[in-house]
Amino acid sequence: MKKILLVVSLLALVGVALPVSRAMAQDAEPAAGDLVTESGEAAVATSSNSGSFLSVVFKSGPLAFLLWLAIFGAAGAAVYFTVDCSITVRPVKIIPQVLIDAVNEAMAEGDVLKALQACDNEPGPLANVLSAGFSHVEEGFDVIEDAISTSADLETEKLMQKLTWLSVVGNLAPMLGLLGTVQGMIAAFETLGSGTPDIGLLAGNISQALFTTAAGLTVAVPCVAFYYIFRNTANKIVLRMEALTMEMIKDLRHVEVVED
Repeated sequence: MKKILLVVSLLALVGVALPVSRAMAQDAEPAAGDLVTESGEAAVATSSNSGSFLSVVFKSGPLAFLLWLAIFGAAGAAVYFTVDCSITVRPVKIIPQVLIDAVNEAMAEGDVLKALQACDNEPGPLANVLSAGFSHVEEGFDVIEDAISTSADLETEKLMQKLTWLSVVGNLAPMLGLLGTVQGMIAAFETLGSGTPDIGLLAGNISQALFTTAAGLTVAVPCVAFYYIFRNTANKIVLRMEALTMEMIKDLRHVEVVED
C-alpha cells in the first residue's frame, strides 16, 4: 500500500512538473508582441519574460531553488498523506461489519476462543481492541475493561498520528512560502540599492516573493481542510468503535471460568 501511495505522490509531482515544462517551452519562444526596430529587425522583449515561472524557479538563486524543491516536496507529501488517510480513515477499515457479525455470533454461542479467532482473521483497530479484552477473560471483567480501554487509547493514538502528518505539511507549506517571500523581498531591495536597478531583475525578485507565497498557500489550504475533515471522521469512528466494543463484551461480565 505504501508503494502505491508513493507512486501516486510521484505522479502528482509529475503533474506539477508538466505545466512547468510547458512554461519553460513557452518562455523559450519569442513573444508575439516583440518590438520592431526601424531597420526591420525583431528585437526580443526580454523584459516581458523576466517575471515568468521559469525565471522565478531557476533564476532566483540557489536558496530560492531549494525553497521550490521543498515546496514541491511538501505538495507530494500532501498528496501521499491525503490518499493514505482517505484509505485508512474509513469505517470499513477500522470497524469492519464482517468482524462485528463474527464476534456477535461467537459471543451468542459463548465461545470466546471463536471470537478471538475472528479477530485474528480480520486484523485492524477494532480487532486489536477486542483481542486485548478477550485475552484477559480469565482475570475478571474489570481487567477486561482496563485492557480494552488501554488498547483503544493506543489505537486512537496510532490513527491520530497519521492525521498529524497532514497537519504538519499544512503548517510547513506556508512557512516555506513566507521564507521565499522574505528572500525575494531581500533580493528586491538589494536590487533597488544598487543605484541603477535592473527593472527585469527587480520584477523577477518580486515574482519570486509572490509565487512562493501563492505556492505555499496552495499546498497548505487543502491540507488544513482535509486534516479537519479526517480528524472529525476519525473521532466519530473511534466513538462508535468504543460503543460497539462495550456492547460486544457485556456478556463477559457473567462469564465464569472453570479450571481443570
